[in-house]
Amino acid sequence: MNNMPFVLSLAGLSFIMTVIWGGPLLRVLRHFKIGKLIRVEEPGHHAVKMGTPTMGGVMFIAPVVLLTLLLNWADLQGVAGIGQSILVPLIVLVFFGALGAVDDWQGIRGARRGEGMTARAKLIWQTVFALMIAYVLKYGLQVPDLYLPGVNVELALGPVYVLIAAFIIVAESNAINFTDGLDGLAGLISATAFAAYGVIALMQGQVFVARFCFILVGALFGFLWFNAHPAELFMGDTGSLALGAALGVVALMTGHWALLPVIGIVPLSEALSSTLQIFYFKWTKGKRLFKMAPIHLHFELLGWSETQVVQRFWLIALMAALFGVALALV
Repeated sequence: MNNMPFVLSLAGLSFIMTVIWGGPLLRVLRHFKIGKLIRVEEPGHHAVKMGTPTMGGVMFIAPVVLLTLLLNWADLQGVAGIGQSILVPLIVLVFFGALGAVDDWQGIRGARRGEGMTARAKLIWQTVFALMIAYVLKYGLQVPDLYLPGVNVELALGPVYVLIAAFIIVAESNAINFTDGLDGLAGLISATAFAAYGVIALMQGQVFVARFCFILVGALFGFLWFNAHPAELFMGDTGSLALGAALGVVALMTGHWALLPVIGIVPLSEALSSTLQIFYFKWTKGKRLFKMAPIHLHFELLGWSETQVVQRFWLIALMAALFGVALALV
């Protein structure tokens, strides 16, 4: 834990950088009218969000890229920096951010205005790139296959690891995407999960991974400066797809990806609620399991205010993250 002061300093620096450049970015997005379109079936009070600038994921991706590359350059010069391995989650963050940006742009100005990329096209791109990254993790970086709580040895999975890792990257990317829907929700949940895995990485001595995590935590806090209710901008798929994929990769690099359902219990619940809603609707030929999915919309329709949903979901995520870190220590 001797590296904790520097790690927290990086988080503070990325927070300041994000807040400083967030204002000019927000003005640019407003000028070009890069505004969110609201689904007609969403709760009525969401209509006021129509036109709020989106693609805000650029706001936290850019500082993370800049700081990571600067520290990596320092490492190449013989100064303790980030390390070559951390370029993998950085590349994932950028690629999935770019994919999300294409989706956001098509939904705003493209031929599929209001919808974005087709689900099939997006899934194909996610899967192909995730398989490539999973192969690099296994045979390039040779990250641990799997650690389980209470088991003091690495569990070898062999070649099947590549398929499992690719599934985790894609699933987590879409899970955070489902979570993004209320002011501050996806940002808070993601920051909490990255902080948890940052602590786990520190305990393992993976200082480079921990620094990446906390740089991202600081940048997310800077983004939340503008995304807190009532939000001035949204991260869009530009941010949510990138965050989920990067979280999956970080979890895989620590070997503690089995703790993702615990640490990421809120994104898991959001994704499962949407999946169950679809299957139940088809099975019952028109009936709904939830008032609306993802599940945060269900609670809104039950009468919870937007801030109540966000705060309560974040409290659950925080306790789950603490429990996940504790399990990693067993």
